[in-house]
Amino acid sequence: MAAKPGSDLAGNELYDLIESYRTTVIIYVAARLGIADILAHGAKGAGELAQATGAHESSLRRLMRGLIAIGICTQTADGRFELTPTGRPMAASADRSMKAWALFEGGMLYRGWEAMLDSIRAGKTAAELAGVDNYFELMARNPEAVEVFNAAMLSLTNRILPAVLEAFDFSGITRLMDVGGGYGQLLCAILKQHQSLRGVVFDLPRCAEGAKKQIAEAGVGTRAEFSAGNFFESVPGGADAIVMKSIIHDWNDERSIKILRNCRQALPARGKLLLVERLMPERLEANADHRAVVTGDLNMLRGPGGCERTESEYRELLGKGGFRLTRVAEAGRVNVIESAPA
Repeated sequence: MAAKPGSDLAGNELYDLIESYRTTVIIYVAARLGIADILAHGAKGAGELAQATGAHESSLRRLMRGLIAIGICTQTADGRFELTPTGRPMAASADRSMKAWALFEGGMLYRGWEAMLDSIRAGKTAAELAGVDNYFELMARNPEAVEVFNAAMLSLTNRILPAVLEAFDFSGITRLMDVGGGYGQLLCAILKQHQSLRGVVFDLPRCAEGAKKQIAEAGVGTRAEFSAGNFFESVPGGADAIVMKSIIHDWNDERSIKILRNCRQALPARGKLLLVERLMPERLEANADHRAVVTGDLNMLRGPGGCERTESEYRELLGKGGFRLTRVAEAGRVNVIESAPA
């Protein structure tokens, strides 16, 4: 499309980037009001939405304009609002819903990014600046925050599961341990696909109730169990493969190596370690995929203190942890990084 007379394309692009936080807020507010949950049942007018949400009708109509402009909603010929394909995952009832992630990003992460300057200047996380050992210890002080975080992690895992299951063949594994597996969503999905596989979710004791519920609801209770512990202290043996999703990127090299060495001690000589992580490109470009991993990396800087690493950095890190990287399988925006005991 030809530029309009007198337009400043470069300036406009920069302007749009500067104010892009507004998009996050629009989505967050819509998620809090449950707009997509209502529209999941069909198109609604502004009055109907205002009545259902308890919001001011005129103000809500302005929010709906924002949702149209960013591609979440569209408007029918008679003026009602409905979800676009992009907007459908905003509903909690949607397959692979992103509502929990919208609430996490807009309600928790967004506020933390306000003080990103402090972390850049000091080289410390928000928790360290507050005099707390780590981000998860700080978050644990707020039960509501823990609930929002866990729901968001379930949402994210659900989004990447199909690509992970397609990218890696788990059929050669007899017993799989999901270290730092939370409520066990990843392990349950793998077990449902591979009926001969057995597994265990290993995480902190506070995850036990949620994991046992998830295992029962997935129908894999005879083949899966929960084991409580701390991967910084030790990892139990008995599995011929370990999977860790979005764990190593949470921690700096020193702590990551400690986790990896504990995994190495738990695995047999012919065992496998599978890391499900994003890879930082060796050379960055201005595109959506690269922007996602770079902003994720900054989030690690401000949050738990880890980082997104390149393939060569993972190779070096795994080597220090007692492993050798054998293969990287792409799975959408994440990768399954396979390694074997060195």
